[in-house]
Amino acid sequence: LPGKLTDCESADVQRTELFLVEGDSAGGSAKMGRDKNFQAILPLRGKVLNTWEVDAGSLFANREVHDIAVALGIDPHPASAPDAVLNNLRYGKVVIMTDADVDGSHIRVLLCTLFYRHFPKLIASGHLYFAQPPLFRLDVPGQGKNRPPRKLYALDSDEREALLDRLRLEGIKPEAIAISRFKGLGEMNPEQLWETTMSPDTRRLMRIRMPGAEAARPVMQMLMGKSESAGRRAWMEDNGALIGADI
Repeated sequence: LPGKLTDCESADVQRTELFLVEGDSAGGSAKMGRDKNFQAILPLRGKVLNTWEVDAGSLFANREVHDIAVALGIDPHPASAPDAVLNNLRYGKVVIMTDADVDGSHIRVLLCTLFYRHFPKLIASGHLYFAQPPLFRLDVPGQGKNRPPRKLYALDSDEREALLDRLRLEGIKPEAIAISRFKGLGEMNPEQLWETTMSPDTRRLMRIRMPGAEAARPVMQMLMGKSESAGRRAWMEDNGALIGADI
């Protein structure tokens, strides 16, 4: 197994989870905050290789890709492969955990490209997820004996405003609430990372699905192909006003 993999104790694939974590700093917090019984951590250094045009035989020349594949316990395979290619899968959930910024989004795209192109059964069988770490923390003061101080977390600015509206209805003045913004996963201490992003009781995960896998192939080619710069430029000009695009 990869040297930087911090594995879990359980071998029950119905329970085990592998977190692919952006950066050593967040990886360190994740190692300390995780439940070591069923959660494994593999920190990723920098951005993963764009593997869209890399053939399966050359994949393992890249250290990050090699470590991911070895940790998972499965070999690269085409979409037509039998379900048996997942027989040696070591984790029931593979969770991509990156910062909620442009670099984090790029890393998510590169990892999704890797899995879509070379490990499609992992997605088709429902094993791949995005972690959704919060952007904001709201420190709410206590109100008497029955209302102790609270820490609330918001995924984005819309959710932050919805929380503020709810707190106003509770009679809490906005100026009494301290709002802080996380710059990245590395800013969270292990307890915060567990509570907001890793605990099965309180986290939010987004499962990655591919109901139209073949229909998505031309789009992926346009986005990730090395010779598709003109098509990407036209696509960005058409979609530049959007914060994100559903592909």
